[in-house]
Amino acid sequence: MAQDKETDEAFDLAMKLSNPIASLISVPLQYNFDHNMGPDNKGSRSLLNIQPVIPISLGRDWNVISRTIVPLVDMQDMPYGDKSGMGDMLQSLFFSPKKPTANGIIWGVGPALLLPTATDEVLGGEKWGAGPTAVALKQSGPWTVGLLFNHIWSYAGETDREDINATFVQPFTTYLFKKTKTTIVLNTETSYDWDADTWSVPVNMTVNQMLKIKGQILQVFAGPRYWAESPDGGPEDFGFRAGLTLLFPK
Repeated sequence: MAQDKETDEAFDLAMKLSNPIASLISVPLQYNFDHNMGPDNKGSRSLLNIQPVIPISLGRDWNVISRTIVPLVDMQDMPYGDKSGMGDMLQSLFFSPKKPTANGIIWGVGPALLLPTATDEVLGGEKWGAGPTAVALKQSGPWTVGLLFNHIWSYAGETDREDINATFVQPFTTYLFKKTKTTIVLNTETSYDWDADTWSVPVNMTVNQMLKIKGQILQVFAGPRYWAESPDGGPEDFGFRAGLTLLFPK
């Protein structure tokens, strides 16, 4: 019985990881590698996203979920030379009911803020930006299906840089194998630049495995990504994604 309870608790924890606005403190470290960049297709990019997720209780019925993305970028063999440093940070806040709707929908809405924290002008837009963000999903058995959205407009910053007017849409599907705590994740991270009329559409698939090492619960993940569409000079063909998520359940 104790083992069954432990299995159920691990399953519930793994399901929470498939929910971007779960009431769970976590710190994903997500590494992405892309290549075939630049006018001669010789450039490459390594991107490490540090993405702490912190839930805050707002009384009996609501949570606010803080999701931060801190990008660390390394660009190699690009026309402007090799560049490394921090990119622009994105801070999102989702106000979300603690209980799903009668139809089982979990949702959250709030603001998204773009901060010009890049350490080099090549690695960021040098603009302050803001806009709405939202997420909706449903979990049924081992399945999670949902969609995350934001739109960012720039409102201040360096006047000689291009304005930001971009939409991000991330549909996602996950399936969790209860016995092994292995999750298969499929998503796209589609961005559309309304001013430049350009699309960025990487398709990602990862295999995620929950582990416990010396008392620390974590999830490791890895898999390929394919660029279905990118701007001129952007990544082409296949890259890969790998990383780990540190979990701090209450």
